[in-house]
Amino acid sequence: MVKKEIKIFAGSSGKKFAKRMCDYLGIDLGRSEVITFSDGNIFVRILETVRGKNIYLVQPIALRPNEEFVEILFWIDAFKRASARDVTVIIPYFGYAKGDKKDEPRVSIRARVCADAIEMVGADRTITMDLHSPQVQGFFRKPIDHLYALPSLCAYIKQIGLVDEDLVVVSPDAGFAKVAREYGLKLDVPVAIGDKIRRRHDENAEILDIIGDVNGKNALIVDDFSISGGTLVNLANGLVKRGAKRIIACLSHILLNDAGVKKIEDSPIELVVSTDSVENPYISNSKKIKIISVAPLFAEVVKRIESEESVSILFEDLPANLVKEVSTI
Repeated sequence: MVKKEIKIFAGSSGKKFAKRMCDYLGIDLGRSEVITFSDGNIFVRILETVRGKNIYLVQPIALRPNEEFVEILFWIDAFKRASARDVTVIIPYFGYAKGDKKDEPRVSIRARVCADAIEMVGADRTITMDLHSPQVQGFFRKPIDHLYALPSLCAYIKQIGLVDEDLVVVSPDAGFAKVAREYGLKLDVPVAIGDKIRRRHDENAEILDIIGDVNGKNALIVDDFSISGGTLVNLANGLVKRGAKRIIACLSHILLNDAGVKKIEDSPIELVVSTDSVENPYISNSKKIKIISVAPLFAEVVKRIESEESVSILFEDLPANLVKEVSTI
């Protein structure tokens, strides 16, 4: 029987993440190139043989979502045409997961369109983390592994000594309260919930109230992502008004631009901890933002898939070698 051989490749936005995965697995990153022509056309090319190999392609759908998504489709097609055995798409951040439903007339269910396109072009499996809407998993007909940043973030918060009797986890809204309770259980601390309203299709949310006791407490705001930083800062200001002492935030994905980073820097938020699911150049000079790598977590999942082992154990407490701070992004 022919022994399966795996190979990890990176799209244009997944190179650092893929390299960290390869370092964990002790393998070389696959050689490839992406060319963007002056008219905006994208050209992808594999620079080594992939015939008969199990291919893992790393590419978030993040800061350049349309280009990154189209590039994924071209990569899958290229690997299939080059006779790869299987193609697994690793999407650390799946930006279009926000479009999970038809909640008003004449709109697209964008997440479903993306899932259909990825599988139609030939993907055999998808691995992603903290979908904004978990039900997006149901849009995929082929296997999907949905990972969680929570164990990694909680482990880091414990490592740096932020868990004490004064800590309270704060959800920005009722929709994220279930996940916030999971943080509370993992850290053995109480939970408070923000009452947030978003009046338009933009990145501005208004905090109306906070349900729970935060007076004299250290608040740990938890959310799946931030683009403008508005919700985090507005909630932080509300917490300060209600007597909170220190304010820290945990995000699964960080998509802040320059203005968002400045907003965080000028806010009462002391520290923002997030993951390297997005290669974000805007955050590199921030003194308040710390990044931990979930690339070893994804690499361990690849290892377990190849050895046909369960990955569910990784949803709980993680080995220490899977929780590492990233010095630069």
